[in-house]
Amino acid sequence: MKVTVVGAGAVGASCAEYIAIKNFASEVVLVDIKENFAEGKAMDLMQCASLNGFDTKITGSTNDYTKTAGSHIAVITSGIPRKPGMTREELIGINAGIVRSVAENLIKHSPNVILIVVSNPMDTMTYLVHKATNHPANKIIGMGGALDSARFNYRLSEALGCPASDVDGMVIAAHSDTGMLPLTRLATRRGVPVSQFLATDALDKVSHETKVGGATLTAFLGTSAWYAPGAAVSQIVQAIACDQKKMVPCSVMLNGEYGQKDICLGTPVILGKNGIEKIVEVELNDAEKAKFKESADAVRVVNGDLAAVLA
Repeated sequence: MKVTVVGAGAVGASCAEYIAIKNFASEVVLVDIKENFAEGKAMDLMQCASLNGFDTKITGSTNDYTKTAGSHIAVITSGIPRKPGMTREELIGINAGIVRSVAENLIKHSPNVILIVVSNPMDTMTYLVHKATNHPANKIIGMGGALDSARFNYRLSEALGCPASDVDGMVIAAHSDTGMLPLTRLATRRGVPVSQFLATDALDKVSHETKVGGATLTAFLGTSAWYAPGAAVSQIVQAIACDQKKMVPCSVMLNGEYGQKDICLGTPVILGKNGIEKIVEVELNDAEKAKFKESADAVRVVNGDLAAVLA
């Protein structure tokens, strides 16, 4: 099983590290445009192999996509990271051209590759890959919901004062500060609704802190987070590589689900060896449906800025 990660910055290197440590891939290829940067990251990570007990081979390449040939899965983290005060949407003008070029090069050398998009604004970049490549829809996946749900579970466990392993919550809709839809109504602690433990105002606080989770970390760190995004990607890659049939919230192309068409938004999907094997429609109440539509409308506005790139 060969996995490529494009972009050897903090997020890409974290992806490669978590994938290697889990020991399900035979090879991870890191690609970066900066001379010798991916090679250096790969060497540093390989020097962890005997310390962390993994056998995955990690190699680096400076913008040579022939080294990615035969990849089963490829992760796109390329583009500039988010800066303090910058919205994910403001990144579109810079990152759209980069993501399109990367996706086309990956598909050229690995026609059957399953693509995982991490670059922001993630829903719009996932949509761009669909429109620019005409790659099969089941093989294009946006990472956002997996990360947002992990942040939701962290905030829930914090509010509950319990281990994160006790909590099961999910975030759908857009991967943006205003577009996320944390499903507090459906979140549980060991199968018991969290609403039995937390008052409405506490749940509202959890929801808000989840939505601004990325911005909060960006303000603290001066750039985008990388540990949790890398772990979220590794969860998706492993679910596909190991044919786990695992349900993970991801950004996918909708074709009537949730009343939406021709748009990529977060929804739970079943992941297996073919990528997206099933889109799961959650039964939403009226307020959640309205929020999902509002989120979709906002993403469509951002998608409209892709016209020049797709021309």
